[in-house]
Amino acid sequence: MDIFDNRSASPMLIAEMQEPFDSPDYIYELKLDGERCLAYLDKDGITLQNKRKLLLNPRFPELSSINKSVKTRCILDGEITVLVDGKPDFSQVQRRALMSNKFKIQLLADKYPASFTAFDILYYKDGPVIDMPLMERKALLQKVIKSENDRLAISRYIEEQGKTLYDAAAKQDLEGVVAKRKDSLYSMGVRTKDWIKFKRLLDDDFVVLGYIQKGNGVVSVILGQYRDGELIYKGHATTGMSNVDFKIISNIERTQPPFIPPKGHDKAIWIKPYLVCIVSWMPRKNGALNQPIYKGLRDDKDPIDCKEKKPG
Repeated sequence: MDIFDNRSASPMLIAEMQEPFDSPDYIYELKLDGERCLAYLDKDGITLQNKRKLLLNPRFPELSSINKSVKTRCILDGEITVLVDGKPDFSQVQRRALMSNKFKIQLLADKYPASFTAFDILYYKDGPVIDMPLMERKALLQKVIKSENDRLAISRYIEEQGKTLYDAAAKQDLEGVVAKRKDSLYSMGVRTKDWIKFKRLLDDDFVVLGYIQKGNGVVSVILGQYRDGELIYKGHATTGMSNVDFKIISNIERTQPPFIPPKGHDKAIWIKPYLVCIVSWMPRKNGALNQPIYKGLRDDKDPIDCKEKKPG
């Protein structure tokens, strides 16, 4: 099967976070706060797919012409981002990814246009290039893109100095850095230690189990993850909820809690476990969520795949 014709490619996954390090065997690039996406580009058009292979074209119409900026048929791996005040704003990307009204999508596309930043290439001309080492793929990526513009860019990287780039990202309040082995092959759908992330904040995906309205428009989202096939309580997040997300959450069918609720949840509204959200928090030695920040809903992950991380 041709992965271009069948739209069957899967992105390589990034390993769990580590402390920043320097190494001559790695390159380092900024971790953008957006939605991971594979772009299938040729003279006839463009297909944008997220990690679940859901079509993103209708949500980001301003990206419909980026195929004109490449020289030949290719599959690019990258990130869809929206800049607000000069920085990637994940909430704007997720807001768009969850919308279906064409008129409202176009209004947001005009106000906050998205960009696709390519950091890898999987396919070139008539076949996959996943067995080429990373640095050769990087050179090929530079070759295939005729020109960069506001809608299509190439991710920049530095060699050896991972700590320096991480410190610079932290000072600019950016999400973090990804370290990649120079000789790494592209392992579709596999999470390997060839790609490692350094992030200022920890984050994870949680099942939305319900919410508590606390007055003055404040909403606390109840979070859960799966352990041995059963949902368990993982805490709650109060900061960061948008009106758009709350409308989606509050319209989900209500249900009974999947466990005995902790104290303080007597006024909670429990919903069917259909939604997944991302939450960031400050690290703490006991593993609890410290100052959790709700970052938004995501539609590229099944709730059953939100599994509790094992210690260590």
